[in-house]
Amino acid sequence: MTDTLTRPANSPYRLRLAALSLAMLLPSLGTSIANVALPTLSASFQAPMANVQWVVISYLLAMTTLIVGAGRLGDLLGRRRILLFGIGLFAVASVCGALAQNLWLLVALRGVQGLGAAIMMALTIASVSDMVPKDRTGSAMGLLGTVSAVGTALGPSLGGLLINAFGWPAVFAFMAASGAVAFVFGAQVFPSDVAKKPMHFTFDLPGMMVLALSLGAYALSTTLGGATPGMTNVGLGLLALIGMATFVAIEHRTTVPLVQLAVLRDRALAAGLVSMALVSTILMATLVVGPFFLSGVLGLSPVQTGFAMSVGPGVSALAGIPAGRLVDRFGEATVTYSGLLGVVAGSVLMMLLPGAFGVVGYIGGLAVITAGYALFQAANNTAVMNGAPSERRGVTSALLGLSRNLGLITGASAMGAVFAFGSKSADLFGLGTGGGAGLQLTFAVAAVLASAALCVALLGRRPK
Repeated sequence: MTDTLTRPANSPYRLRLAALSLAMLLPSLGTSIANVALPTLSASFQAPMANVQWVVISYLLAMTTLIVGAGRLGDLLGRRRILLFGIGLFAVASVCGALAQNLWLLVALRGVQGLGAAIMMALTIASVSDMVPKDRTGSAMGLLGTVSAVGTALGPSLGGLLINAFGWPAVFAFMAASGAVAFVFGAQVFPSDVAKKPMHFTFDLPGMMVLALSLGAYALSTTLGGATPGMTNVGLGLLALIGMATFVAIEHRTTVPLVQLAVLRDRALAAGLVSMALVSTILMATLVVGPFFLSGVLGLSPVQTGFAMSVGPGVSALAGIPAGRLVDRFGEATVTYSGLLGVVAGSVLMMLLPGAFGVVGYIGGLAVITAGYALFQAANNTAVMNGAPSERRGVTSALLGLSRNLGLITGASAMGAVFAFGSKSADLFGLGTGGGAGLQLTFAVAAVLASAALCVALLGRRPK
């Protein structure tokens, strides 16, 4: 089945883009707004932090493991229909979460919420090419990147205000109300799905289940092990490898694959996915390593650390829309390379400046990294989605989101381990103890990863 979308004259693309932006805001807000509620939830349910953290983990696991299947369903059944279903599911799960009287019920509902978030993440990006004129695609991608960064940055402070005023259920009530607004708005302005062929629904359920289990095993092996993985984590890692091999075998044999493996032989698509994973690993390093360096090495208070950390999402939010306009003006390739060079430069600055200039040096390096990331994300997303056929945009967008999520998960574990290892060493680059050996080693690795991403992008360049 091939889906296209009508473009009614009474629904200009700006309204559609506004509705897509709201649908993009919810998943990122859901990722960060609940984190601040963990201590309150621990006290309310009289549960240890090891149990309460599953409120966050279940959401991330569902979003990571189910995003590809969600994108494929959008391609098969219609992107408008499935996107609205995902928004509605997110809102209903949020309502139930606000009323939950049991921690493990709340954990399960967060998993359902994560499924709704996976659908929104996959299909908002996939729908841009259907709803926005081609010459505005870069600007639209930049706007969605900005909205995602704003949601991530806004979540902790908004959640703190709501909890302080009304208690933890207010966090879920707010997400429910936002989801309801997004559903009504989207239902009014999203153009209808129109099937060109009679509906013939075929979905690779075995492939989706094996892929979800494999990704779940990988995510758990990295998120639960920290810097000192044990046998359980090794076993989960092996299970992930076996699962991925099984998934590849299934996709080769089925007539209706979840992911057409031949598509991944497209150098430009493969380069876009790999470079996204590498850069996302670096981005997560700034979020994981930053608090330890700022508080442990520089001695900043929690409030000061929070303000310093907010510079990254703030720069990303401010740079998103201009980055998209640059893509429309100069093309995806030029902006992609410029963004990756910015990430390389920022990583080098993060090695050198904090030891000499303290928090000012850290903020300077962080700002360069996140500005480069904003440029890269807008250009890379535009290039990947412009190269995808209409009937595969949902799953292509899902693969893009999956590569980002896997990079974030890997960054949280691997870069955290690098920081821990480096912190046990003497100063690595002769910058004095104030530089923090762990920070220096982490961003030396980050500079290598960013350089590798640049090489991958150059090798994957599409011929004109």
